[in-house]
Amino acid sequence: MKDFIEFINAKNPTETSLYDDLKCSKEEANLLQYLCKKYAKGIDEVLVLEVLEDNFKSEANAHLEKLDLVKNLLDLGWATLGGFANTKIADTSSKLEMLPSSISLSSSFFRLVDEMATEVDTDEIRAYTSQLEYLQDQFDKIALMQVIAGANHSAKDISAGITRFRTKLELLQQRINQRLELTSEEMPIENLFREKKLSQNEQSIFFALLKEEYSSSEGQYRELGKLVELVSCNEFEKMKNRSLLDEDSKLLSEEIIDYDEILNMFGSISRAFFINEEILTRVMNPNKKKKATKLKLETLVKEQEIFEFIEPATTLDDVVLNDKTKETLETIMRQLDKDVFEKLKQWGIKGKKRSIDAKIIFYGYAGTGKTLTAHSLARSLKKPILSFDCSKILSMYVGESEKNVRRIFDDFYDLSRQAKVDPILLLNEADQFLSSRVEGVGSGADKMHNQMQNIFLEQIEKFEGILIATTNLLGNIDKAFSRRFDYKIEFKKPNKKQRLRLWQMMLPENADYEDGFEIEPLTRYELTGAQIDLIIKNTAYKVAVREESLFGMEDFIEVINKELASNFDRDGASMGFRL
Repeated sequence: MKDFIEFINAKNPTETSLYDDLKCSKEEANLLQYLCKKYAKGIDEVLVLEVLEDNFKSEANAHLEKLDLVKNLLDLGWATLGGFANTKIADTSSKLEMLPSSISLSSSFFRLVDEMATEVDTDEIRAYTSQLEYLQDQFDKIALMQVIAGANHSAKDISAGITRFRTKLELLQQRINQRLELTSEEMPIENLFREKKLSQNEQSIFFALLKEEYSSSEGQYRELGKLVELVSCNEFEKMKNRSLLDEDSKLLSEEIIDYDEILNMFGSISRAFFINEEILTRVMNPNKKKKATKLKLETLVKEQEIFEFIEPATTLDDVVLNDKTKETLETIMRQLDKDVFEKLKQWGIKGKKRSIDAKIIFYGYAGTGKTLTAHSLARSLKKPILSFDCSKILSMYVGESEKNVRRIFDDFYDLSRQAKVDPILLLNEADQFLSSRVEGVGSGADKMHNQMQNIFLEQIEKFEGILIATTNLLGNIDKAFSRRFDYKIEFKKPNKKQRLRLWQMMLPENADYEDGFEIEPLTRYELTGAQIDLIIKNTAYKVAVREESLFGMEDFIEVINKELASNFDRDGASMGFRL
């Protein structure tokens, strides 16, 4: 802040401490000073035309000749144009296009100003009296590395200007080493580094993540690219240092850090790294009594009778879905994207916890992939599933069913808390929960059914996390449930194009087929994915007993006809709500 104020107030910005690191001309410094003064008054964007007219004579349009100054500030990385950092403008005509655009100070400029205040303490070298003192030095070191990394990335033309910061970094590292030599108090973090034999770069990544933990941040230094950039001086080092965060790296293989995979707004997967909880406790609270070892969810589930533990094997890429359904599921997953999360948090829709909140109904014909899709969504989100078969809820004792409804949710919360995970709650075959309540009830059974549904509605209302209910019902759905579920996704029977993909995916690759065998004729039969899977298995059993085990078209058609003749499903009315 001191350097920023000095720069604003100076009659000549070239005489300020900030100027040497800017590596720009006097006129360019004057423009930066102008932008800083505007920023100090709450104006963060100014039209390029206004900047030039206020700083240079506009007679005979002389200010247009100064467009190169704006271009140089963009190239140096101290300003951004129209919201796009480091805009490169190559020719005169495109330079003129800058005039109606807005210009603002860049994040690189603010980092430079902020970190000018990070000076190495020149007092007498003394021992650390606490780990907090030690961490302050380490965090100052990370702050300097962030400035250097930002300058390397944003302003190649001013690499000489960061010499001062590199010198400060070396002096600070020397100071840390000297203070550690004088310190008799045990430093748990240093013990961890010695035990794991972490390199200097691995230690820097650890401290960067620890700094994020202390600031309770979802910041950029959890991302792979930023962490690699932090410990790299050039492009070659960036390529080499990516191995520090590979699956088989020491930091990951020895479970010092871990990551979450996040689907970003462009549809690709990014990783957000964090320090493992046990390591964090070890280095920050070494004297804290160790709690009972975190139990694995699978182990806990084996000790009870309500839930089935499922660790899915397929992702959404392995499931044949119609485009609308896939788009909806990807929208749900985008809640984890950093930019989307920040918007929702700013709007007051989400709290600090970066997680997905979604209550979903999958409805449609049997065999259309509702349960498989639920499993695949969980796999894509790297979450386990606690699955409950809703037919279990009925009890021969009046009053027990209501208790069991509450128990579903109470036990789910208990298991999640004990295992310290956020599984998906899957309610399979939830027809009786979702069906319309009985009007004008008289019998005890009707009263029990309505009471059970009221409790279920209450639990759905306050549920946090991901809940998926599947049902084959195409009608008779209580409207109260429609209002409480965020997403209602219909699973229709696959069309011909989707049936082709299903046959292609499911037919055994290593089997032998008769000459001229084509899949296309099989797609004419209106089958669900579950039926196609069953037909392929039954055909395989039939063919495998032959001496010459060749799959033929007639084999499939015979099994298909048997399946269709014995199929009890029939078309019903569509449910009364869609996406």
